[in-house]
Amino acid sequence: MRKYKKPIKDEDRVIKNPERSKRKTFDRAVNLLTYKPRSIEELRTRLLEKVWTNEEIVDEVIEKLKEYNYLNDEQFATSFASSKIRQKAIGKRRLQQDLYRKKVDKETIEKVLENAFEETPEEEIIDRAIAKRLRIKGTPETPNDKRNFFAYLMRQGFDYELIRNKMNELPNPEDE
Repeated sequence: MRKYKKPIKDEDRVIKNPERSKRKTFDRAVNLLTYKPRSIEELRTRLLEKVWTNEEIVDEVIEKLKEYNYLNDEQFATSFASSKIRQKAIGKRRLQQDLYRKKVDKETIEKVLENAFEETPEEEIIDRAIAKRLRIKGTPETPNDKRNFFAYLMRQGFDYELIRNKMNELPNPEDE
């Protein structure tokens, strides 16, 4: 996990040559985006870590990157969400938290979540999570096992009611 530095105060920023600073900021932004896709706010925060730039320069660079279509929060959030859902069976709440951590604005998050879970319903995803957990741990036999299973699904971000319904569908070891 990355430790964020303390924000630099405006009076501590040193900009001797604005053109050079703009070029360095742009190059840093492209380099950061080459490493991995980022949201606009996430990139802004990273760019403002340097003393040789300021908010005005960073805003200009971000606008230029938007023109080149290198930065687009909706595209970023959509690909992030679909990738997360493909990689691991996670629920709506967990995905929402992950996008929020990536500093994507709320309207975009809501729109992206709606589209992502329209494409792949949450019920289908929780079935994948349950199947995988059953393969690894087996059917929960004791009340404690059931509690742990339930807690696992909650941590994955699934809705309480959905989990409860799915847990009730599980075969009961006492019935066999």
